[in-house]
Amino acid sequence: MTLDGYFEGNQNWDLSFHNIIWGQELEKLSLEQLQSADYLVFGRVTYEGMAAYWTKAEAETAEQEVAKLMNSIPKLVFSKTLKSAEWNNTTIISENASDEIQKLKEQDGKDIYVFGSANLSETFINDNLFDEYRIGIAPVILGNGRPLFRQGINSNNLSLGSTQQLLTGGVVLKYSKKQD
Repeated sequence: MTLDGYFEGNQNWDLSFHNIIWGQELEKLSLEQLQSADYLVFGRVTYEGMAAYWTKAEAETAEQEVAKLMNSIPKLVFSKTLKSAEWNNTTIISENASDEIQKLKEQDGKDIYVFGSANLSETFINDNLFDEYRIGIAPVILGNGRPLFRQGINSNNLSLGSTQQLLTGGVVLKYSKKQD
């Protein structure tokens, strides 16, 4: 997200600032995260954009290793309107998003990652389902766009787990639920 809190510009997939912080460090972090994931979770809009990008990326970019993992890991897309999913290993869930994630969290396994998906993330934040927040901040003041954390979400105290300064000028912050 940008320094002023936007995860995209005013239009869906207005993400030009993401390229500012992408580099070897984020690629390494992405690979580590994906290798520890049982599931990738998306809302419909994020799913459609990610599917379009990563199904082409395997053959077209230097991110081939990331693309292979993105394309092979099971994906859950939460949508009341999506009727079919062409991206391999995708399951559409149309009801009870928080209940479904809670069931998965109760099973033994690896991590579950939510990418972007601001509306779905808001639901999970309000239902206290995130164990950890990993946020990459680009050194950009966008001035407008879609905020990751909208007004009205539940308050939540967190503990700083780590910070990673990137050579590109960005930073990755990891926060977890504050232990009582």
